[in-house]
Amino acid sequence: MATFVLVSGSHTGGWVWDEVAAPLRAAGSEVYAATLTGMGERRRAAGPDTDLETHVQDLVDLIDSIPAAESPGDLVPGDLVLVGHCYGIHPVLGAADRRTERVARIVHLDAGLPRDGDTALALAPDRTVRDRVAAGREGGDGDDWRIPPPPPDEPERWGGTDGVPEAALARLARLAAPQPLGTLTRPLRLPHADALAALPATGIFCTANGSGIALVETLVENGLPGSEALARPEVGFFELDTGHWPMLSVPDALAGVLLRAAADEGHRVTAKKSARPAHLRRFLLDVPADAPGGGRERTDRTTLYFPRAEEPRPAVVLVHGGPLPAGTRPTPRDWPVFTGYGRYLASLGAVGVTVDHRLHGPTDYARAAGDVAEAVARVRAHPSVDGERVALWFFSGGGLLLADWLAAPPPWLRCVAATYPVLAPLPGWGPVEPRFRPAAAVGSAGGLPVVLTRVGRERPEIAATVEEFLSAAGGGGPRVEVIDVPLAHHGFETADDAGPEAAERARHAVDRAVRAVLAEVTAGP
Repeated sequence: MATFVLVSGSHTGGWVWDEVAAPLRAAGSEVYAATLTGMGERRRAAGPDTDLETHVQDLVDLIDSIPAAESPGDLVPGDLVLVGHCYGIHPVLGAADRRTERVARIVHLDAGLPRDGDTALALAPDRTVRDRVAAGREGGDGDDWRIPPPPPDEPERWGGTDGVPEAALARLARLAAPQPLGTLTRPLRLPHADALAALPATGIFCTANGSGIALVETLVENGLPGSEALARPEVGFFELDTGHWPMLSVPDALAGVLLRAAADEGHRVTAKKSARPAHLRRFLLDVPADAPGGGRERTDRTTLYFPRAEEPRPAVVLVHGGPLPAGTRPTPRDWPVFTGYGRYLASLGAVGVTVDHRLHGPTDYARAAGDVAEAVARVRAHPSVDGERVALWFFSGGGLLLADWLAAPPPWLRCVAATYPVLAPLPGWGPVEPRFRPAAAVGSAGGLPVVLTRVGRERPEIAATVEEFLSAAGGGGPRVEVIDVPLAHHGFETADDAGPEAAERARHAVDRAVRAVLAEVTAGP
């Protein structure tokens, strides 16, 4: 039988696990529901110096107090299953790093994958907390070292409360405690990160927040940095059809999943060892490297592909998606999909521009928007560019960056394009500034043309954002040309596993989108 140590998210204590602990114990497991300093009945134990390290030490002390099993059996290498929900994964990882030999498995319950040096603040679902910290207004009532819990009538600030009964919501509001600020702002330190990374692990997705096993499979298939850890044979995954607080909404189902996780069950994601990551596969149009004829120019964040021309030419700036891990190599502007688009645009007479921006997490959109705006300004000032004829083309998660340009389109912006875009923050993304809502901004776009490429095999949560945008644009907004690719999926321009018919349709769609953008950027006076 397993021994579980349960650690909940912000503002809560061990009480939140009551309805999960009962069925776990009934199944023969031991259960220790942690209440960290400042939380639950220990709310008066916190002070201004309470921080993440305090909570890590709380768990280390708890682990040391639990007698080691004489024969851990199948629970190797240790005897404890540590479960971290939301914020709770930070102290769980910190304690596991210090007591690796006691840990049989780490369970990420609707929680992220923080690394050494990360702060919990970066993943906080409550945007208000981030705003206050950034502005230096952590308190407001003289109690500047604690963050009060969100109001019960604002479920999005709790990370989503789908499925939680009214009585449980009332209890959550009644028992929630202020969170010591230092627990969110002190970086997580993992001096034994390699040993920690080798431990068995389980991820449990709460699918009402929009993420699931399919997302992991996409990350692994695309070979993005860090995704190889998700394909280890010691890592399993489960899904629960509920919101961010499953211990309150589906406690029995959660208990069952935890028991299965402890027994080393769960869906395994496997990487195709011989396959090249999808984002590094060949661009589907055959564009020779020397096709433009005008060469290229590389700067810190941009690469410009020039046509053979004497006079300045219009430019199309290609904005990649994300969020992508910092340190991704090669960087997106050198991925075949973007170099392919850039060269193809140049072969047709425009300056194709690829850009690197710093969208590494959902909270980075403002920084990425600044990177893009700076790159556009430099491109417009280039002597080989007609600065009065520019188009911006957004891909995937970069679609939210479209909002700024829709809200106040400058006269030199002749067209915007979006390919398999994310046009609203996805469930579970946490804090994204309200300004990055293309559907809300599209009403201010006037006559700015929009070319939108929509794939038929899109993830449902992304497809819903596209439909929301099109609905908003249809109410007297800009002219939108929709290019449908029914047999295509996200990132289809470099897929090499499509049949002949799908591949031909994909090539036609890319060519049509490029020519539609060029028609707008070169039209009129």
